[in-house]
Amino acid sequence: MQRITPDRGWPLFDVAGSRAIEQAAAATLPAHELMRRAGLAVARLALAVAPHARTVWIASGPGNNGGDGVEAALHLQQWGKHPIVTWLGDETRAPADSLASLQRARQANVAFADERPAQWDLAIDALLGIGGARALEGRMADWSNAMSQAAAPVLAVDLPSGLNADTGTGHAVRATHTLSLLSLKPGLFMAGGRDPSGQVWFDDLGVTRSAEEPSAWLGGPPARTERLHASHKGTYGDLAVIGGAAGMTGAALLAGSAALHGGAGRVFVALIDAGSLGVDESQPELMFRAWDSLDLGRMAVACGCGGGDAVRAVLPKVLSTARALVLDADALNAIAADTQLQALLLARSRRERPTVLTPHPLEAARLLSCNAQQVQQDRLLASRELVQRFGCVVVLKGSGSVIAAPARAPTINPTGNARLATAGTGDVLSGMVAARLAAGISAYDAAAGAVYAHGLAADRWPAERPLTASALARCAA
Repeated sequence: MQRITPDRGWPLFDVAGSRAIEQAAAATLPAHELMRRAGLAVARLALAVAPHARTVWIASGPGNNGGDGVEAALHLQQWGKHPIVTWLGDETRAPADSLASLQRARQANVAFADERPAQWDLAIDALLGIGGARALEGRMADWSNAMSQAAAPVLAVDLPSGLNADTGTGHAVRATHTLSLLSLKPGLFMAGGRDPSGQVWFDDLGVTRSAEEPSAWLGGPPARTERLHASHKGTYGDLAVIGGAAGMTGAALLAGSAALHGGAGRVFVALIDAGSLGVDESQPELMFRAWDSLDLGRMAVACGCGGGDAVRAVLPKVLSTARALVLDADALNAIAADTQLQALLLARSRRERPTVLTPHPLEAARLLSCNAQQVQQDRLLASRELVQRFGCVVVLKGSGSVIAAPARAPTINPTGNARLATAGTGDVLSGMVAARLAAGISAYDAAAGAVYAHGLAADRWPAERPLTASALARCAA
């Protein structure tokens, strides 16, 4: 059993892949063995989560997830705890494994009840498994609310009941801990799944993973690159930030600051339609130029941060000539509204010029001609559709940012928190990605590494201090 932390990458499996792993494992084991192992794993983590708990309420649903909970109750009783099982199954329709665990628990005199106990020290949510991505109703809804609102810890079996394992959507039990069994599910780590899942643990139940290919990956830390003594500013590349139209200069300066602190050799800022600064006294390393004076064919470019409508005029040249390119914010909006710009972006992809798109859900929706709610309903699908449409690396920002690229499974980023929900942090990310592109890192690795570092900086930020984008930019290494 392992706690899931962002110190390594993890394979993720959707419902279809998870079922295939379960079926392959069951075919090689004695009858009922898989549920016995699952129940034991749940019981062990329950002891670790609440070692002093006396009364343990186990809310068990009608399927195998409920059977795992009943099996756990048997172990907890053997270890001196007082489990109370509320089982919603029907013995005429219950799966064979669940019936076997039910009979074993009854023979051991485990307490069963029709209603939840008046109080409990730990609740185990075993209502619904990976096939239970549906609205919680009736007693399930009542029990879900009771578990979620109580002060006692909640351990979810496989995933919080009501949560869609593939998408992280749905109104779910709010657990403090989740034990994912046999496979890790994407929905635990993105969209609305991160909050109700709490601290995620994984147990493979002693089963060697089958040949099933992951549907996605949970990202790990990027490989560190050593800056050699025998190097100079040209080694780490030139970078141009093109944006900052009138009233939005700060966005371009934030991207430039992040690029500087991210290690770019030289950073030029080209402000569009906003006059020109001679120097930024707080960051004199930034050099200001007119955008059309820059040799973009030799540079990495971050375009769109605070660009407003004025960015439309610069995009044809940027798309056609930039050596490597990050497109964000108003650049994405302009492309979404202009088929000629879309054609230039596709032509760029066909020439295999490194290109990264960094949309938030609304910008992604504009690019896909849908709405933000549809994007959020299936973030992995939306990211894959963007890749298919434009042939670029895509960073779909949000809770569990998704990094997608042609010919590979998407990656869900494990770092970051709500401190990033403040103006300018997206501009900082654009600068961080561009700095890596300037140094010659591939588009996918630049995007994944920057997103990981961006979130990690927020995770390490002192809880008592607000995080601003300018402070985040200084942590952009």
